[in-house]
Amino acid sequence: MKLVNPSSVLRILGNILRIESIAFLCCLPVAFIYKENPGPFIFSALISIVAAEGLFMLSGKRKMEKISTREGFLSVTLAWIFLTSFGTLPYLLSGAIHDFPAAFFESASGFTTTGSTAVANVEGLPYSILFWRSFTHWIGGLGIIMLVIIIMPSLGMTGGQLMNLESSLKSKIHPRTQGVGLRLLYVYLGLTITETLLLCLGEMNLFDSICHTFGSVATGGFSTKNTSLSGYSAYSQYIVMIFMFLSGISFVVFYYLVKLNFRKVRQDEEMWFYILTVLFFGTLAMSVLVANTTRSIEPAFREGFFQVISIITTTGYITTDYLLWPPAGHVILFILLFAGASTGSTTGSIKMARHLVVIKNIRNVMTKLIHPNVITQIKLNNKPLSDTANISMLSFITLYVFIFIIGTILLVILNIDLITAGSAVATSLGNAGPGFGSAGPMFHYGVFSSPVKLILSFLMIIGRLEIITVFVLFSKSFWRL
Repeated sequence: MKLVNPSSVLRILGNILRIESIAFLCCLPVAFIYKENPGPFIFSALISIVAAEGLFMLSGKRKMEKISTREGFLSVTLAWIFLTSFGTLPYLLSGAIHDFPAAFFESASGFTTTGSTAVANVEGLPYSILFWRSFTHWIGGLGIIMLVIIIMPSLGMTGGQLMNLESSLKSKIHPRTQGVGLRLLYVYLGLTITETLLLCLGEMNLFDSICHTFGSVATGGFSTKNTSLSGYSAYSQYIVMIFMFLSGISFVVFYYLVKLNFRKVRQDEEMWFYILTVLFFGTLAMSVLVANTTRSIEPAFREGFFQVISIITTTGYITTDYLLWPPAGHVILFILLFAGASTGSTTGSIKMARHLVVIKNIRNVMTKLIHPNVITQIKLNNKPLSDTANISMLSFITLYVFIFIIGTILLVILNIDLITAGSAVATSLGNAGPGFGSAGPMFHYGVFSSPVKLILSFLMIIGRLEIITVFVLFSKSFWRL
């Protein structure tokens, strides 16, 4: 018996590169419209398709077998590394970015929907490259939905347990995996088209509307402007704020809304916890701005809620330089780097379900201290949470904090100051975008050394893959028969 069937893994990677080659070609119309050189995307597509066919040749001609759990873990991890690596081609071939570590960082930031950039002057990039940057967000966001909602549950992984607890999400929505994918794709496309149209009604042109929609629906954060959304009108900022908030809700909830299954929506504790968290911290941020600055109510409301929603949903768009906020505002935003929105959305970080389970565990401990003989049970969405699922969630948070500490130490060793190092690691691991210090909203990551860029890039991928997906590959049990 083989531990891993290389044929299955190679075919999955080949299919990933085929899809990516099509994505490269989608950028050609933009190059033609703006009279730019289409060569970088044509050659990128050719290189990707040749590599894809090479992988299929190596895999042999045997019929594709059902993948095992081990093959699933390995394939998912390698797929994101391959996707990111080949995603560097347009940057390098166009000369937009000259060195591989910076291009890898930009590609990882795009596909993982992080939104941090290594480019000093974004507005100086060709339109086709700007489109590719934002398009990687949209592709990555869709990929995450498919990964967490379809692939992970079929492999029995923790991301699936988070969403479905003891039952299969596929049976809740539709018995066929393909049916699930199509329905979620409709929701994703619906949000994309609606936001694009609404942004076009403001001062944004169609190109900027599409790029910023890709960033907000996928909770990514790449902008076509150096100052993100700070130069746009209040109308555009409110539209983006609303869609960032909506994109922080599980796409399963949208499915239930479309099906008019309001009972399922009402039972979704994570969604209500997410809404309450946004309202609490948004109001807190607004109060800090009103009490400590000269801002009136409306600008304080817009700035406070926009930045809170942007950080919680790990989007990373900005409307102001929040480093100029009072210190209390800095504390709020730094804490929220570890929040994350709903499971089953395109957001990163720890996510609300895990925080909710931690709160329920603390409440149970308090109850047992007062009533030692009482029998307590943790429930989520009115369903009992198994001990395995509970321990899995708590273990994830422990591992998340451990990686954050190790990553921060590594960056400090590489001569990055503590505030910058801590926030850069937190935003990369949580796929959140801008941080503090030299990683702040008005700075870029291009000033960091190549080792720092590579470390942060892999932290983005690790965070995007729910950490355990990657770390299980390094366990002894994974390689044991």
